[in-house]
Amino acid sequence: MASQTRSNPSTLELTEEETKLRNLLLAVATYIDDGSSAEATTTAVSVPEEVAQEKIVLRWTGGWVRDKLLGVGSHDVDVAINKMTGENFGLKMLEYLKIPGNLEKHAFDTAESGKIMSGLHTIKANPEASKNLETATIKVMGIDLDLVNLRKETYDEVSRNPQMEFGTAEEDAMRRDATVNAMFYNLHTQQIEDFTKQGFEDMDAKIIRTPLEPYQTFKDDPLRVLRLIRFASRLNYTLDPETAKAMANKDIQEALKIKIKRERVGIEMEKMLRGPDPAMALRLIDEAGLYDTIFTDPARDIEFQPDTEHYRKSYQFMTKWLVAGESQENPIIPQTLLRASEEEADEAYLAWICAAIMPWADAPRIPPPKKSKQPLHAAYLVAQEGLKTPNRVGDVITASLDHNEAISQLVGECQNRLAKEDPKALVHRSKVGMLLRKWGHVLNQHANFLQTIVDLDLLDVVNVKPLVNGTQVAKSLGVKPGPWMKDALDVVVAWQLRNPSITDPAEAIEEVRKTSTSELPSKLISHFLTLTIRPLFSQSKTENSDKDAPAPWKSRENRSFFDLLQWCVRALDEKDMQEWFRMIRPPIFRMLEDSDLEWNVKACQVITQLVRRAPKNMKEECRNLFAEDLFHFFNYLPTLTPAQDSAKLLDHVYPALISFVPLADERIGFHKKGDTSPTSVSDTTYDDKDIRFLDRLVRHGAIAIIRHAPTATTYPELTTLVLDNLSRLIVALEIESVKHTNDVLSILYDVLRDNFSPAHPPLPISATNCLKVLIAKGWPRIDLNRLQEIYLSVAMAWVNCSEYNDMAALKTELKSTTQYLERVFFKDGQESDAARWWISEKERVVKENPPWIDMLRE
Repeated sequence: MASQTRSNPSTLELTEEETKLRNLLLAVATYIDDGSSAEATTTAVSVPEEVAQEKIVLRWTGGWVRDKLLGVGSHDVDVAINKMTGENFGLKMLEYLKIPGNLEKHAFDTAESGKIMSGLHTIKANPEASKNLETATIKVMGIDLDLVNLRKETYDEVSRNPQMEFGTAEEDAMRRDATVNAMFYNLHTQQIEDFTKQGFEDMDAKIIRTPLEPYQTFKDDPLRVLRLIRFASRLNYTLDPETAKAMANKDIQEALKIKIKRERVGIEMEKMLRGPDPAMALRLIDEAGLYDTIFTDPARDIEFQPDTEHYRKSYQFMTKWLVAGESQENPIIPQTLLRASEEEADEAYLAWICAAIMPWADAPRIPPPKKSKQPLHAAYLVAQEGLKTPNRVGDVITASLDHNEAISQLVGECQNRLAKEDPKALVHRSKVGMLLRKWGHVLNQHANFLQTIVDLDLLDVVNVKPLVNGTQVAKSLGVKPGPWMKDALDVVVAWQLRNPSITDPAEAIEEVRKTSTSELPSKLISHFLTLTIRPLFSQSKTENSDKDAPAPWKSRENRSFFDLLQWCVRALDEKDMQEWFRMIRPPIFRMLEDSDLEWNVKACQVITQLVRRAPKNMKEECRNLFAEDLFHFFNYLPTLTPAQDSAKLLDHVYPALISFVPLADERIGFHKKGDTSPTSVSDTTYDDKDIRFLDRLVRHGAIAIIRHAPTATTYPELTTLVLDNLSRLIVALEIESVKHTNDVLSILYDVLRDNFSPAHPPLPISATNCLKVLIAKGWPRIDLNRLQEIYLSVAMAWVNCSEYNDMAALKTELKSTTQYLERVFFKDGQESDAARWWISEKERVVKENPPWIDMLRE
């Protein structure tokens, strides 16, 4: 702070901009005095008649004069007007500048003219909030002008709200908060005016005092208590003893707590803590006993009494280590925690606000307004509600308290605190001395920890952004976006910190797509399975929990777990799959056991995906674990289960069960591709256990289901699905399927011969395909009588088609089947009984049954 050059100067030296501004304001005053505008000015406050007769007198007031005397530049100027409100003077100023030639007269360029002409911003009087000034603001030449009339204030003893009236310069000076702020600079005489007769004297003595009796001054406007503390800490001045005594008065403190809006208290505190000496401001608050008045939550009656001794130690610690810390033996602490760059400008303020709130750190947590939220720290509420700090301040306080234990553990365990007995007693000298010897490493430990952060280039780690956003991660994983993305991005950031050379988002995306053998996917799998999915399935309902509430894993916000589980299974290689299988099983079991078919379907999907990727020994384990639950789903049939729901479920049950027999899955895959050559399938053969498993699947999962229905066409969609999967099972069993031939043919005859079957074309088409597969795999065991039965069923299906339209697809399949049959009839040569019967049958059709001719035509 620049020092005062000499006592009681009579005038001030203005800068070029200030001189131009003075000339403009005086020109406006002359314009008003000359009556250039005949329009009457209106104001909510009446102007005394004797004042109205005066000429305009303008003064620069308050902080600008004080700072000018101290040699400090200021871009804020308060202009006091003797006979007009600030708003009316501002309007006259704009009126004057609109007169052609006036802007040029005062050397304003085009840009500056536009800013001035943009208008005024008026702040109306708000006595209820103790904001007593009616001002108008306008910016000229980079200087913010506050225009306001000279005034006096009359206070109502009941409401304590001031009544604003026009006053003299002396009255205006005497009602100000401090003598050093009550000096004026008269623009007309260019003289400094000290109407309190104490302004110059108090600046020389570096004292902060009120112009009038301090108790009444603070009673009228309690916010002046904080303003004077702020000025004292900013200027490094001493509080006048009587002023300090009034600040400590309980009536004043109660008025400050009740009358002043907490936003205004917070603004003053922020200015103090961002000022040149926050420690002095906090000390003056402490000495005045104002802690409980300022640092409180007025909206709640918190049953906790903060210990101001902790407050005192906090600001003393800050003074020692963050203000005077450069000369300490561990300068890394202030150097690291208080950096001076613009990006970290808030760090000092945040450190001081945390120190000020420290006595509330041990207070019990407060229940949140909403049940779904976490309990709130009392310190957070004191800052948020008591000081109306921005959310980021509350976030820092909450994070500090939430992570205090983790930080302490990371830095190292400190020694037990000294016993509460008087440490000055001689009996404790040896105890204190020995403890101090042990405590010597603590600060070194913190200093080393901070040095490590510097060495690892982690000072700005809180500002590190993920290379990819949540949507990009979700897309890379093939998973729907959801709440899980926030934690997943933390995993990505951790990977970035381990790989600082990677800065291209494309590389990060490519890394996500790799298998679990790569670092980032491996970390994501670990995170999802242990921290995202597992907690959802480990929670059990208590006696007091809502019985109707859905399980955590079924709630809307957590449903993305299924997509994450599927991605983990896709990304795991065989080795890692065995390691993580214990984490994958619980979700599958819970979904299998659920009464909702939707979750049963999802369980089947995961099982199919898991088993197809699992090593051989795991496939067997999965069969032992899940097969019985899957077979149980074959009981979910009409009418207890709607046919549509049953078909939806069984459509996923079949592939899950078939996947337990790798060779069956392999054979079905090759058949689907149309590749049926012997070399297409591995030389592996089934063991007896696999054959028994597939036989059971044919009997219970196909034949029994179709026979459960009254007729083959009662549930056409469900029967079609079953026949499609029966075909796959016959493909898988190959020659082993012949044991089921009689049962299967009986079902197929019923479908093909039913008159209503063509009403749902996919059903007879599926039956025809199944028939061809059965013939292909078992033709050596099919005799002439059975061939004739098959042929008759195909012919009846052909006849049934004639009663329906749009049967081209079905007819094509039926013709294909008869051609297939013809090859089987001729399998033993044209002289065989089967061949001769087929030849004679074709001749008979031509003569006796013409509608069948097209069925037999190649």
